[in-house]
Amino acid sequence: MQSSRITLLLLSALVSGAFAGPKQPKKPKKPAGPDPTHADIAYDVHERTKLDFWQAQGEGPRPVFVFFHGGGWIVGDKSKNGRQQAEALLAKGISVATINYRLAPQHPLPAPVRDAARAIQFLRHKADEWNIDKHRFVLGGGSAGGCTSLWLACHDDLADPDAQDPVARESTRVQGATVRGAQTAIDPKLIEPWIGPNVFHEMIYKCVGEESIEAALANYDRHQPLYHQFSAYYHLSADDPPILLGYNADISLPASDFDHGIHHGMFGVKLQEKSKQVGHDKVHLVIGKSKEAGPYASADDFVEQILLGE
Repeated sequence: MQSSRITLLLLSALVSGAFAGPKQPKKPKKPAGPDPTHADIAYDVHERTKLDFWQAQGEGPRPVFVFFHGGGWIVGDKSKNGRQQAEALLAKGISVATINYRLAPQHPLPAPVRDAARAIQFLRHKADEWNIDKHRFVLGGGSAGGCTSLWLACHDDLADPDAQDPVARESTRVQGATVRGAQTAIDPKLIEPWIGPNVFHEMIYKCVGEESIEAALANYDRHQPLYHQFSAYYHLSADDPPILLGYNADISLPASDFDHGIHHGMFGVKLQEKSKQVGHDKVHLVIGKSKEAGPYASADDFVEQILLGE
């Protein structure tokens, strides 16, 4: 009798399961924050050269904060933190763009950084359509995204006034950059004395298409022009905009491991020294949780003062 009852219960469960169908996968949670006004807009012809843009409301053309994702120029995506970045800035009347770009080692330098420059030019080309103020741009990013932002902030204008392509005629100059854990230089022979051998994260060799730091150093003469060209340290001059650099509190030397090395505060110290040497004197450095950043109370304050100040 007991076995018959168990058999009936099992049959009932099997029948119920058969009619219930397979379990449906849980729908992914929608990321917090507003949807972009314009999503996955192509700013060039490559698969990854796309951007998201959140258009702010307000009187007159709006300033823009442009965010480049990190990941050593090897991994990463514009979707990370984009919506959260946008929500607070939109409330203040600041438009926001987040950028994808080609990645190394399949696309070594200059591809990732030149893509970023093209994105700035594209946004300016869209000024009338997207209500953008061409004269109020601030860049941001962490790690390699910060390295890209600094390069754009310090490099001479890449605009080509004679180009047939109207996007290429637009300026790449910006009014400021605020970054965290950013590499102010990628030249291994420059930065090893700053930080020690644990600075040689894969970013440093994959960005020039090599598979190891040994190969990058063995072929250094061939790669040296790229290392020099894409290090903001070599380009900083007196006419460049203000820069806010943030780093973690541990600035012990030599760096303890690759992650510590590639995001080390000594990158900021050296750029600040260079800034004073060349008469720029607008590199503001925050190590750890210190609030001392010159005239700026925080990274948010930096962005607001530059983009919303009179």
